[in-house]
Amino acid sequence: MIKDLQDTFKPPTRRKFIADIARLSVAGVVTGWTPVYQIAARAQDTARVPANFPAGIPLYKQAFQNWSGEIAVADVWTASPDTPAAVVTIVNWARANGYRIRPRGYMHNWSPLTIDRTTGASQVVLLDMTKSLNAISVDKSSQPARVTAQAGISMEALLATLEQSGLGVTASPAPGDITLGGALAIGAHGTAIPASGEAPLKGHTYGSLSNLILSLTAVVFDDRKQQYVLRTFKRTEPDIGAFLVHLGRALIVEATLEAGVNQRLRCQSYVDIPASELFASAKSGGRTIESFLDRSGRMEAIWFPFTSCPWLKVWSVQPSRPFFSREVKQPYNYPFSDSISQPLADLVKRIMIGGECYLTPLFGQLQMGIVVAGLGVTFSSDIWGWSRNVLQYIRPSTLRVTANGYAVLARRADVQRVIYEFVQFYQNRVDVYRQRGEFPMNGPVEIRVTGLDQAADVGPGAVTPSLAALKPRPDHPEWNIAVYFDLLTLPGTPLANSFYREIEQWMMSNYAGSYATVRPEWSKGWAYTNAEPWQDSMMIGTTIPNLHSEGQPPGSSWSTARNTLNRYDPYRVFSSALLDTLLP
Repeated sequence: MIKDLQDTFKPPTRRKFIADIARLSVAGVVTGWTPVYQIAARAQDTARVPANFPAGIPLYKQAFQNWSGEIAVADVWTASPDTPAAVVTIVNWARANGYRIRPRGYMHNWSPLTIDRTTGASQVVLLDMTKSLNAISVDKSSQPARVTAQAGISMEALLATLEQSGLGVTASPAPGDITLGGALAIGAHGTAIPASGEAPLKGHTYGSLSNLILSLTAVVFDDRKQQYVLRTFKRTEPDIGAFLVHLGRALIVEATLEAGVNQRLRCQSYVDIPASELFASAKSGGRTIESFLDRSGRMEAIWFPFTSCPWLKVWSVQPSRPFFSREVKQPYNYPFSDSISQPLADLVKRIMIGGECYLTPLFGQLQMGIVVAGLGVTFSSDIWGWSRNVLQYIRPSTLRVTANGYAVLARRADVQRVIYEFVQFYQNRVDVYRQRGEFPMNGPVEIRVTGLDQAADVGPGAVTPSLAALKPRPDHPEWNIAVYFDLLTLPGTPLANSFYREIEQWMMSNYAGSYATVRPEWSKGWAYTNAEPWQDSMMIGTTIPNLHSEGQPPGSSWSTARNTLNRYDPYRVFSSALLDTLLP
């Protein structure tokens, strides 16, 4: 039977491959429910419409669903303010009428920072930030240049505008369908550290996007006026530290970020390096992660389960097109990863609906087979272009999976050790589960390496993001990089949460002391019990606050950030069930 399924996937011709991708994309195979419908509020029973809602601002029922589909609410009151002033009007209404306000972007998120599936959307109004709050302007007269953008603009539109002005960023998240506001809320990142001998450019940072902020405008409570107002915070003001990465406990309407000269990047894909070599122990030599970082500073490894060779992407700064590279002028150059082939869709159904978990090894092998074939038929194994065109490559139509995520802060000299230890433990647990006939992980392990949020990147007196996973440890200045680990699996996979908990508990104990530290990636899964994520009370109430306070000056501690956010939103208009527990 497995041999029959393997025979169903043969490398296609280029024409047939592109045609199949287009067909499957239109059909929406395994892409999840897209919550696009709206129900006009004024057409509903007036008793159900939130009382006294400000006139002139569109209000309607809108479906909400997060990226993996694990949080889905069919009818949430949603408003579309067209100006920051309208946002303030809604917030003051919410305070007076006992509602909470949750900004909504493209919902490319896993954790229930906006709303959760248990408490739902009672007494909540979502603000759709994408429809009108997406203005952008670029000021090249300053050095470095500045871009001012409203929070609803997509990262795809933001980077496209920068490119038109000859500007770019060192690293960015792979999806284009996330808003700037959402990216800044959770400390979104890419993958980059300086290559050996590489000098940082003005207007760039190797940390998260939040570290590029020069100022931001938020909706905050004014004690004197006794209402919520707009206030702009400069990067040198101490209170801005809590807003730079705020987890949704604040509402940002606009930010000004610095931007540097755009760079041409080459992205090479490798699919022939054994995991045993790529993830080898420290100082092993050969084609290791460490060797690629020394050479280019930018890499991502995607390791599908039960395969021997990961898909390794390596970006390098290349002002001129290398002879064998194909120039690309648009992002999303891996169409084979944007949609789901029919054999893969069939396996998903058999594993998740039919309960045939023993097919998981074949599922991983088939995913890697599609990558190998797809790189060939789309001529995308070696591409070159302006930064955004090789950094953004994930469309919403890709396979929807759930994920956990952690950043391990360590010395650059220990990067290979950090990865080797993780891979050894992970593989050991996979083998133990497999021997019992259990397959909790059917998606890939993803590994990226970034710099930290060094406030000095944006100038003297800049404040560090208090709640960022990439916040440096002043007591360990030698910890200058972060290794991100993400483990992906299909939503609802049996024993996945138990597996995630084992990984989390091991990471907390292994990456500790003078060696390293670990922090959760806010947008992903963390604080696992054996049943579900975001429920481990010890992690939420003690461990995570301690991880963000250890080695920090008082102004950058967890409690200071929490107190600052509470002071500017004393009525907790900007909160959720999870945030009430995490940041009480």
